[in-house]
Amino acid sequence: MGDRDWRPFIYGGLASIVAEFGTFPIDTTKTRLQIQGQKIDPRHVELRYTGMVDCIVKTSKQEGVKALYCGIWPAVLRQATYGTIKFGTYYSMKKAIAARRADGGAVEHLPTNTFCAAFAGGLSSAIANPTDVLKVRMQEKRGIVRCFVDIYRLEGWRGLWRGVGPTSQRAAVIAAVELPAYDACKRWLIPTLHDSPLNHLLSSLLASLGSAVASTPLDVIRTRLMNQRKLKDHIAKPNERIYLGTTDCFLQTVRSEGARALYKGLGPTWLRMGPWNIIFFLTYEQLKQFY
Repeated sequence: MGDRDWRPFIYGGLASIVAEFGTFPIDTTKTRLQIQGQKIDPRHVELRYTGMVDCIVKTSKQEGVKALYCGIWPAVLRQATYGTIKFGTYYSMKKAIAARRADGGAVEHLPTNTFCAAFAGGLSSAIANPTDVLKVRMQEKRGIVRCFVDIYRLEGWRGLWRGVGPTSQRAAVIAAVELPAYDACKRWLIPTLHDSPLNHLLSSLLASLGSAVASTPLDVIRTRLMNQRKLKDHIAKPNERIYLGTTDCFLQTVRSEGARALYKGLGPTWLRMGPWNIIFFLTYEQLKQFY
């Protein structure tokens, strides 16, 4: 296939879509937990849910099980772009740089892997940001067309890139921890477990734990930035926004809710990342058998 191998891009996108379908209800609960309890946002002052299980039960009873999948289609569209670019770019860059090292890529090089992962994560997340905004807004149970029209009519095209800063930063952090950790764990376990599904499972679990802890504060911030929007019949002025940016959201959240608020949804984040990564990497490794 030469240096321009398309397979990491295609397989990365397909595996991401499969993983998204399997874990999306957990993502819905994470989003709802992260936006509740904002003392400076009158729409979300109330603490409606005590935790992940309570959120799933109440949402299912009050809104139906389908509500847990509100936002699934922009999420799938996001993975079709984000997953394809992220994993394809990471593995392609890693392979290209490794080929120029003296060892030819025989040994995992952590600085190289971390750089490639962070670059791939930040780039792909920035490109896919509009689908992320739609997903977050739709998890409040609104249709994709109505959601898109409302964003464009009230906020313009810039509304689709709301939260792009923390979104890209979060994606870079996740990728910089997750992908090198997976590769390192997999290589470390090969002598014992070989290149087997059990190896892939354990490696993905360990990688997801590290990325969940590292990325949750940025995830809380980007969710709140994406979820804020100007009200209907309101003049669009910058000072009407609750949060002016990443730093302002961080400071206001800590001041009004305490530092622990930055880790709202940590449980669902890891519980989603764990199964998501397991499904993704098992699917990706099986697709690689077509190489």
